[in-house]
Amino acid sequence: MAAKTIVFLLLAICSFFTLALGCYSEGNLGKWKMLKRSIGISAMHMALLPDDRIVAFDRTNMGPSNITLPSGKCPNISKFIDCYAHSVEFNLANRSVRVLTVLSDTWCSSGALDPDGMLVQSGGYNDGQRVVRYLKPFPISDWVEVPKGLIQPRWYASNQILPNGKIIVVGGRFQHSYEFIPKTSKSDHKLYQLPFLQETNYYRSVQNNLYPFTHLSPDGNLFIFANDRAILLDYVNNIVVRNYPVMPGGFSRNYPSTGSSVLLPLKLLPNNATNTPDAEVLICGGTLPYSNFHANKGEFLDAAKTCGRLVITKENAEWEMEDMPMNRVMGDMLLLPTGDVLIINGAAKGTAGWGVAREPVLNPLLYHPDVPISNGTSNGNIAFSTNQEHRGRFLILSPTTIPRLYHSTAHLLSDGRVLVGGSNPNRNYNFTTLYPTELSLEVFYPPYFCSDKSRPSIAWVKPSVELGYKLKFSLGFHLKGKGDIEKLYLTMVAPSFSTHSFSMNQRLLVLALEQVSETSTGNFVVEGYAPATAALAPPGYYQLFVVHDGVPSRGTWVKIK
Repeated sequence: MAAKTIVFLLLAICSFFTLALGCYSEGNLGKWKMLKRSIGISAMHMALLPDDRIVAFDRTNMGPSNITLPSGKCPNISKFIDCYAHSVEFNLANRSVRVLTVLSDTWCSSGALDPDGMLVQSGGYNDGQRVVRYLKPFPISDWVEVPKGLIQPRWYASNQILPNGKIIVVGGRFQHSYEFIPKTSKSDHKLYQLPFLQETNYYRSVQNNLYPFTHLSPDGNLFIFANDRAILLDYVNNIVVRNYPVMPGGFSRNYPSTGSSVLLPLKLLPNNATNTPDAEVLICGGTLPYSNFHANKGEFLDAAKTCGRLVITKENAEWEMEDMPMNRVMGDMLLLPTGDVLIINGAAKGTAGWGVAREPVLNPLLYHPDVPISNGTSNGNIAFSTNQEHRGRFLILSPTTIPRLYHSTAHLLSDGRVLVGGSNPNRNYNFTTLYPTELSLEVFYPPYFCSDKSRPSIAWVKPSVELGYKLKFSLGFHLKGKGDIEKLYLTMVAPSFSTHSFSMNQRLLVLALEQVSETSTGNFVVEGYAPATAALAPPGYYQLFVVHDGVPSRGTWVKIK
């Protein structure tokens, strides 16, 4: 068959960026599957490495786990010998578990993948507050720890990979500052004060500004949200370049009034070196600022059901507010390969913390960011059903049977599934209480895993899977049946570090395309451009997806540098 070439710009496919809702009809709202009944620990922290292995860990001071270290590897922690493992590697290919040795306490720590795919993990509790830990992929070996890798103790801090490949560590309990890791230059040994974090600590007993939401703006500055407001920070010169308005509603959004946040997809155009896209942040959930105080007395207040969107690149940005179908605190927000947002896990009442949440929310939500709301139900070409599952931009998905509360995690996998683990709202491992410690891993299949749509499969990437900035590349893929290539786009997703309802470093780019060619029946070549700058896409590994008619391929790992 003669090759048929169609030239088009990203704008031509924007109307197809939101999913064709065939996969979202009644009765096809996603499904759940148990992956592993026990990995031996509760997955309080979770990261996916570029070899598609999961690293999970909890904390070293929570008592015996359900998996032990190999003989002779029991470390001396806090003056006692501990032979229980608190970190594991999970192999998705065969569902095997391998124990890893972590010596310092990782409780409520943070992390990021560096440009070489190494997990850089920082802070924690007690002897772990100033520790920086490193875990290499290809293959994973074991943790290497630097005891004084941080200037200040960092407990409940947030990390963000930067355009220069460094990692900024922001905040932490009673720490109103930021610093950079690893410490490879003189400037890395400097501490930078950040009064904004002190200003957002309204109640001394409940800070409500821990694990601040951090997102790298396309202009290279850092968006930081804490409690109920945000700034744009020039972290190089330690200058606040923009103050944003208070998010309406009177709710706190950060730990322990834990909401979640994502940077919505960045849509790139050809010649994007001179066309920096707008960037918009979405924040959902949380609770009243004094909810934790009440919950500790046994009174569990309703969580927030509001979401706010803010165009952070706009000088006079204002919040656009909308309601979720249900109240939610401790929900994890994930960017799916399609560009939609999954909101999963959490509770309807109470806050984060030991035993202070009630009414687990078992139904995930799917949020369509590009669906304009017209009377709350439709956007012209795509009409939502009038049944109770659809609420504005939200779709209520199939429920799990396992409550995932405090210390639960979620992560996008390369095949498009979502891995869910953790939940330990107890001081130690407890399997007989109201909400027991959860050692399992399960997967959620979003509705694009449907039978009536052909799933594209990537065959190759040329010149290679190592991409340079602004590089024009081509990608070959196969699609069974008749394909409408006007419904095709490419996305590039950065792997994140998930803990406490925030996936640090999460990022999705919709790439600029030039043309698509059908070279033979069912075989296509798409030509596109890598992101133009490191502010758009910090150096490192990404999952590259082909999305056709709302269905993503399996992701292929690429590296940009």
